[in-house]
Amino acid sequence: MKQNICTALLLPLFLFVTGRAYCQTDLAAMLNDSTVKKNNYATATFKATRIINGSSVENLGAGILDFRILHRFGQLNQGASNLFGIDDATTKLALDYGITPWLMVGLAHSTYKKMDDGFAKIKLLRQSEGGSPVTISYQGSISVETDPPPTVPAGDTYYFTNKLSFVNQVLIARKFNDKLSLQLMPTLVHYNLVDSVKYKNDVIAIGVGGRIKVSKRIAITGEYYLVIPGTEQYFTNSSGAEERYHSTASIGVDIETGGHVFQLHFTNSTAMTESEFIGRTQDDWTKGEIHFGFNISRVFTINKPREFRKG
Repeated sequence: MKQNICTALLLPLFLFVTGRAYCQTDLAAMLNDSTVKKNNYATATFKATRIINGSSVENLGAGILDFRILHRFGQLNQGASNLFGIDDATTKLALDYGITPWLMVGLAHSTYKKMDDGFAKIKLLRQSEGGSPVTISYQGSISVETDPPPTVPAGDTYYFTNKLSFVNQVLIARKFNDKLSLQLMPTLVHYNLVDSVKYKNDVIAIGVGGRIKVSKRIAITGEYYLVIPGTEQYFTNSSGAEERYHSTASIGVDIETGGHVFQLHFTNSTAMTESEFIGRTQDDWTKGEIHFGFNISRVFTINKPREFRKG
């Protein structure tokens, strides 16, 4: 089987960054919005490249590296014996990089199913005064499960491609004013392998997300992905019955502190990779199967912006 691809790439890159990167303390530069006001573009539609689990339309500025730590604890209804889920945690480490003002890429590894993933996000259109009323981006990603393959009957072969899944998203966002931003996310998830011939390989979902700014550094965020009926898949629950995967819903708070963005939230998804939390969320809000989690973002300037190089 293939080795853990993303982990092998993350460690040397992180060591390289910590050795020579310039620490980025201006969050506006991180999101590539420090020089666009002269063009009357909408700036800081969201304060991070993620709303909660899913991506926002924001891109990192060219030469900016974002190191992210994502954490999801167990279910709150596990009670005090498991410290309300604190004793049961899932972690994801991610590195995102802005190649140009309109292109960013990323690699990540999650302890959930030992999943590695990579993505590219392209900004296609920007909201501007007297121009486009919305910002539109495209994001494509690929993920691979590195858990050991299941046991297959003699004579059968479990191919590496069975572990792959793909996500295509169009991100459409509008900043209505300094306090309110909304985003629509039509999504197609493709699984190379599904559990039964009864299920389709493609899941179609419509995501909606938003941000309400309540102070200079604090905002309330929300996110919901509805799986279109007829494309959903099923899993076997703890009672042995077949149950449909649930739509994922999350609500949180963004706290901005200089070069850091802390995102605290509640969600019914343990997974933090798009193919899993959009199409394969097993937990249900109505049953109290809710997880507390957080994202921490730290940005670094790898290449100084041109206007600062002479200084």
